[in-house]
Amino acid sequence: MFKGSLASITMFKSKKILISGLGLLCWSALTFAASDIELPTIGSEASTRLSATEEKHLGEAFMRQVRQELNVFAEPEIDDYIWSLGYKLVSNSDYKAQNFHFFVVNDKRINAFAGPAGYIGVNAGLILAADNESELAAVVAHEIAHVSQHHLDRAFDAADKMSLPTAAAIVTAIILGTQNVNLAEAAIAATLAANIQSQLNFTRTHEIEADHVGMQILAASKFSPHAMPRFFERLQAQDRLYDNQVPDFLRTHPVTVNRIAESRDRARKYEFQPKPDSNIFHLIKAKLRVLTDDNPSDLIKRYEAELKEGSYRHRPAELYGYAMALLDNRQYDKARKILDQLIREDRERISYLILKGRIEMAAGNHKTGLEIFHEGLMLNPSNTSLSIYYSDGLIRDQQPQAAIDILQPMINRQPSALLYQLLAKAQGDAKLESAAHQSLAEYYYIFGYTHAAIEHLQLALEDKNLSTRDRQRIENRLDALKGIALLEKQQ
Repeated sequence: MFKGSLASITMFKSKKILISGLGLLCWSALTFAASDIELPTIGSEASTRLSATEEKHLGEAFMRQVRQELNVFAEPEIDDYIWSLGYKLVSNSDYKAQNFHFFVVNDKRINAFAGPAGYIGVNAGLILAADNESELAAVVAHEIAHVSQHHLDRAFDAADKMSLPTAAAIVTAIILGTQNVNLAEAAIAATLAANIQSQLNFTRTHEIEADHVGMQILAASKFSPHAMPRFFERLQAQDRLYDNQVPDFLRTHPVTVNRIAESRDRARKYEFQPKPDSNIFHLIKAKLRVLTDDNPSDLIKRYEAELKEGSYRHRPAELYGYAMALLDNRQYDKARKILDQLIREDRERISYLILKGRIEMAAGNHKTGLEIFHEGLMLNPSNTSLSIYYSDGLIRDQQPQAAIDILQPMINRQPSALLYQLLAKAQGDAKLESAAHQSLAEYYYIFGYTHAAIEHLQLALEDKNLSTRDRQRIENRLDALKGIALLEKQQ
């Protein structure tokens, strides 16, 4: 959720279990205390891959598990950026038919991971550690290559042997390998699925192949191929300097001197003139710096010192982050002055308009804030971030129906937890109680709380004025969720 911005709704808190050193590509580094127990093997070399529909369902179930275990950002500008970067890379690959889903995890550690059906997560710490956009793109391209080269097939094979919730729980436990090793052990032992580590390990061959394919995607997307070995080298240097603080990315993606050399040699084969980083890359880094910091007042002091000394990489992003920190510390007048300066230099920058509107809304100037969001939407009518912030502003200004009119079409196009959360709040404020319960049901289901979703659908059915068609639709959805809940209980 937004930090101090979006209207809050009563909900279950997802467990913020951080990714340990075991993310996506690192099934090779994962070890369990139970690994010596001989239990039946799931999957085999001869297994058949899941159908596209089965793989899609496994991916969705995997993501529901991820949302329970990790603190996934629900911030529209961050979501827009990582999706935009991810699909720029996908569009310049041979895998356009593969659906991908990109998201950012609120974790300062340097890591990235992928799961079934193209779900790719990137830690905030990795984005903050990237010196330039090409380095970040190199990691995302590498993850895309693991998916496109079907390195996760055995995870899909496992799903063919058991119920969807069980398969998703196992795959999630293995991929995330959370700090609570007992959690992963329990997920595996409970389904008699040991030896899964050897089934899911990414081999050195897989890593080299992902480097090779990822670099092709990187170069085709006009990013620097040299960014891949350069980023690996910097992380390896950090490994040597801080032996007890090995970057999670190295644990999950073992890097050797030979692998770096191979990557460097491959990069030399590309004739490439690197282009400057996009401004939005630096602005997103600044936003993440503020959102992952626990002490806004101390962060303000650091920003002021950096601005005074000139010790920053990108001046607009430095000022933008400074203004965000001031907003979080309720220093609205100072934040306005910084934003006015930035807008004079770049009037059409959407991130500046959003932050300016947020400052006015936070200061209680709802009319001014809404005017800023509305004017921005007139110039950028399809911008998701502006639409979400405008809807949130309308709700806070007690204009719920206007917010519903914006949110409902957005959910029809691309449903998300954040949109369902906002829509539920607007529907509740508009006294549309049955509709609000239905939206909350979908919100809880996305976060893996199936029983809470069922309860809200049951409450939705209590509306005496429901049409026959609407009642049947709700009952059908309720039956589907009850079936999923039963499978989860069996797991």
